[in-house]
Amino acid sequence: MACAKKRLEETLVQITTTKLAGVLILSPARFGDARGFFSESWNRKTLAAQGITLDFVQDNHSLSAQIGTIRGLHFQSPPHAQAKLVRCGRGCLFDVAVDIRRDSPTYGQWLGEELSDQNGRQLLIPAGFLHGFITRAPDTEIIYKCTDYYAPACDGAVRFDDPDIGIDWGLPAGVAPILSDKDAAAPLLRDLDTPFVFEG
Repeated sequence: MACAKKRLEETLVQITTTKLAGVLILSPARFGDARGFFSESWNRKTLAAQGITLDFVQDNHSLSAQIGTIRGLHFQSPPHAQAKLVRCGRGCLFDVAVDIRRDSPTYGQWLGEELSDQNGRQLLIPAGFLHGFITRAPDTEIIYKCTDYYAPACDGAVRFDDPDIGIDWGLPAGVAPILSDKDAAAPLLRDLDTPFVFEG
């Protein structure tokens, strides 16, 4: 019975590891018919059975009207560091995580994953990573869960186009990204005294 239960939980969500330790791609199952589909976007019990035991305390939801809107790269420092589970409610976005854990073998490296209302994928980003995204469709909605509350005093950012990170945002040639003033003025990674340490 226990084995059958575990097999059922594994069919409810597929978990894929990435080149950045701790960053995971979650693909919840969708059950569809002529009306549309149903999917459990988060189930604490199902994920705990697969070793993910995060306690989410805040849900965020934002809309970006135009293609090419970039939000990031953001982090929240201890004691209010946040892990995030990111998904796309409508449209399409390219979601990015950057490792900023001191002494990590992948420090400064990034990965990106396309999240859309069509593919249903989610990106799980632990504390110790920068997070940002670019919209690839108009009126794109991003929805993400956080393991700590927003704390303005702990809010930090790094430039989206930092040459030492080298993220390929997929912007067409000659198209300028749409940024907030805060993100446009963010410092470089080399100037950041990272508050995160790689724990192996």
